[in-house]
Amino acid sequence: METTTFIKQVGRLIIIGLTIGNYSCTNTARNDEDPLTPIEQAILVDTGSFYYVDFHRYQADGAQLPIGVFDSGTGGLTVLDAIVRFDAYGNTDQTTGSDGQVDFGKERFIYLADQANMPYGNYHSEHKTDLLIEHILKDVQFLLSDRYYSDAKAESPLGKKQQIKALVVACNTATAYGKESIEAFLQKAGIDIPVIGVIDAGARGALDVFDPTEDGSIGVFATVGTIASKGYERTILRIKNERGYSGDIQVYSQGGHGVAEAVDEEPDFINHQSTSPRSNYRGPGLKHPEYAIDKALMDVYSFDFSDGDMLCDDESAMDCNILQLNSTENYIRYHLVSLMEQLRNQPSARPLKALLLGCTHYPYLTDEIHKVLGELYSYQRDGKYIYRPLMDKNVVLIDPAENVSHELHAYLKDKRLFNPSGNLRGSEFFISVPNPDNTAVKTDSLGRFTYDYKYGRNAGDIQEYVKVVPFSHANIPNEVVHRMESAIPETFKLINALHRPSESQNAKTIK
Repeated sequence: METTTFIKQVGRLIIIGLTIGNYSCTNTARNDEDPLTPIEQAILVDTGSFYYVDFHRYQADGAQLPIGVFDSGTGGLTVLDAIVRFDAYGNTDQTTGSDGQVDFGKERFIYLADQANMPYGNYHSEHKTDLLIEHILKDVQFLLSDRYYSDAKAESPLGKKQQIKALVVACNTATAYGKESIEAFLQKAGIDIPVIGVIDAGARGALDVFDPTEDGSIGVFATVGTIASKGYERTILRIKNERGYSGDIQVYSQGGHGVAEAVDEEPDFINHQSTSPRSNYRGPGLKHPEYAIDKALMDVYSFDFSDGDMLCDDESAMDCNILQLNSTENYIRYHLVSLMEQLRNQPSARPLKALLLGCTHYPYLTDEIHKVLGELYSYQRDGKYIYRPLMDKNVVLIDPAENVSHELHAYLKDKRLFNPSGNLRGSEFFISVPNPDNTAVKTDSLGRFTYDYKYGRNAGDIQEYVKVVPFSHANIPNEVVHRMESAIPETFKLINALHRPSESQNAKTIK
């Protein structure tokens, strides 16, 4: 038995050695100064790894291949929705000008929501940026591979998914921290497909609001991780200089701690069943070291305390020792007031003209954002408008997704990769869920990774933490389904699995 095992191990090492030699010889981008990370080793070299992809057989130039899109959760569907609805060119010759037909109507998309590992925005603050990049490369691996699990209980993956011809990173944090790593990985793999991110697109959209000599401010509202990367600030400055703008354009950043998590119903940040403060809450609060609720601004926040949307340990809001946000609108109220307070405390602040939605989850909340901005514009204290001198009456909300659509269109046109016979309804939607077969995985009562486990893992420890499965009511909360149906109806039509009632809905009907 021991001899047989030894022979098998030696044989496997020989195969890996031959593969490494073949990889090194065939890929000119590989050199000693650019070593493979453990996850790249698993994908490119280790034929025994779950993550291995044989790129020697990859055909990225097939027009009938789908387009891959990924985000840390369902927020990236707002980017996909903008692409799905995009009509800025003629479909006959792809020249500029709307023709009444969507430009990507014959394309198919494969969407991945890495829900199990979200929010990506917290990895930086937990000092796990290397782990974040590993997750991002696993997302890319999934889109480049041909396998997925039918459901979380499936013992082995299926081999029915197509590979992709273009990649859209529909996540600001993943773009900020991972775009260069993705491009470097694809070069090592010898795969020529574009990587289209959202940060350049968003920066261009924000600057489009300004005339070349105009003064004003841009607000960047994004995840804590994206803000910490300073990706938007650097990119706005670079493009401003490239365009030769001479106006004084200032940038104010607000890390939307908890907003994306609230949109995706992460229980550490929002719990609709709670009626009193809870111990596992991680959102802004009175004593939060970075995102403190200021009692002196309670009339400005104008939080909604009805229906458990705000959790307090006292009947009177001003007497609370504990305050917890428990609705997406209250999260928006806290963060927009905090942003405007930044401007109010800056003597040389220019009026806010554009608010860049630097997280793909935030376009779900445009109604709430417009509402709160309007309230702040009209807010008075002692007969004086406090914020009106610091903001335009109609602050323009910038969603980077439209410029992403332009970039994707330009690539497909240049490479002649438009699908001549596809159909949007052939698009597929996948989500990551904790892997129940991995005994090291730690989950909470809702079946999600515990916070400590999620951010306690280490890069380089290559495991199947998750299984990637199709969207279903089993892995998308009803509140999120309803939000999709309302906010992105054209994309929601493509997600067939969510059109069927969930088991809980059926149970209610039976009752």
